[in-house]
Amino acid sequence: MVAERLAVARADDGAKVTVDWRGQQKHLNVITMPVGMLYFNPDTHRIRAQRTLDPERNAILEELPWSEDAQQYLHKLLTCKPSDPNSIDPDFIALRDELDQFGQKDPGIITPDGIIVDGNTRCAALRELHESNIRVAVLPDDTSRADINAVELALQLRRDKRRDYTYINRLIAIEDELAGGRSQEDIARAFNIKVTTLQKDRWVFQLINDAIERSRSDDGQQSLRLPDFEDHQEKLRELQRDYEKLAKTDPDGAEHLKESRLQMVLLNLSKTTLRLAEADFHVRYLEERLSPELTPEIGETAVVNIPGLPGVAVPDADASVKKVRALTDTLLRARATLGSADSTTSAADIKKANALIEDAKKTFAAAAKLAGQNAQLQKKQIAVPERISDATEYIQQCVREFAEAKAKNALDEEAFDDALISLHDSLSRLAVLAGRTFASPGDGVNWLLAASEAK
Repeated sequence: MVAERLAVARADDGAKVTVDWRGQQKHLNVITMPVGMLYFNPDTHRIRAQRTLDPERNAILEELPWSEDAQQYLHKLLTCKPSDPNSIDPDFIALRDELDQFGQKDPGIITPDGIIVDGNTRCAALRELHESNIRVAVLPDDTSRADINAVELALQLRRDKRRDYTYINRLIAIEDELAGGRSQEDIARAFNIKVTTLQKDRWVFQLINDAIERSRSDDGQQSLRLPDFEDHQEKLRELQRDYEKLAKTDPDGAEHLKESRLQMVLLNLSKTTLRLAEADFHVRYLEERLSPELTPEIGETAVVNIPGLPGVAVPDADASVKKVRALTDTLLRARATLGSADSTTSAADIKKANALIEDAKKTFAAAAKLAGQNAQLQKKQIAVPERISDATEYIQQCVREFAEAKAKNALDEEAFDDALISLHDSLSRLAVLAGRTFASPGDGVNWLLAASEAK
């Protein structure tokens, strides 16, 4: 059917779609196909992370991607919210409503075998609207799997696409491109980001994968999944930035910061709360408030042999780092139990995991309140000398501008005199407070007292 309709389209010299094809622009003929005959693309990056949400159905998708069960699973994933498979994605509803009201504006793209390269979500929406047909452009007969991925990625990165890749699926796409042999510089250009941004995102992706592995149960049946981190993009990016900055001077402190903030991500605390978790958060505010259930035992500190270097060993992680990591592991496994709960998970295990998470939320709330109060106090302590520093900069600027105004005979002497009287009054009030505060005033305070005549 594709071949027959392509022949007619070429003869009529009908509508075309232009795509990036192997380094060049290629014009593809557009045809109309029955919407129910096409195949959703199992490799589409739009739902790569979400595929893992149901291991059994994902296994079918891997083995028999064109089967009815696999295609129905893909349809479900294309319609659901990326971070919550049990909810319909509002973006999908908006797309479906637009198609219902205005019809299909832009053609999709398929292979000659009917695999959808661009337009998977539109196809799912048209099926739910019980539409009979979909307009699609057709790729060349020699289209490979690599071509499909390249075309999809190029189209996705155009700014006119309605539904962007989610954060996690974007990270997966970057890793897939690197695995395919593309350089970081080339991928960064394709994604319209800096190489340093790409490297930071890769650090976050490694953190997520490490957290998933740490969350795995002893029998391997339960673990967190990539979509569980879908809504935490900004929190994880801030974590990476602050970790890298601190790691240059305090590696153990950076580990403390990373683990504490990851714990807060697992508890779904706000971004402003996460910022309170500095290197000393666990030791200073949290540790003494942890219940026995949140204080797992840790092994003795040992040494670690370096692979490939016989006789060379380095100390294991510091005991305090082990403690904060152990708490993270406890929360990771509890979250995995709740997120992976099914008929094989006992009610007792679910109850225990839920109680542990609620206990942690209350404990972290109390610790964060104290950390916030301390941060406000420090801010006030720092604010006073900072205000003086700001005033000094203004006066220095005034000195420069005073000379210019005098040279141009543009100085308003009366206004200048009034401003100095106001300055004197302000310094006098400040001097009174300083004189009452400091028992042994330094040179600066003594000057202030003398200048304001408020000894």
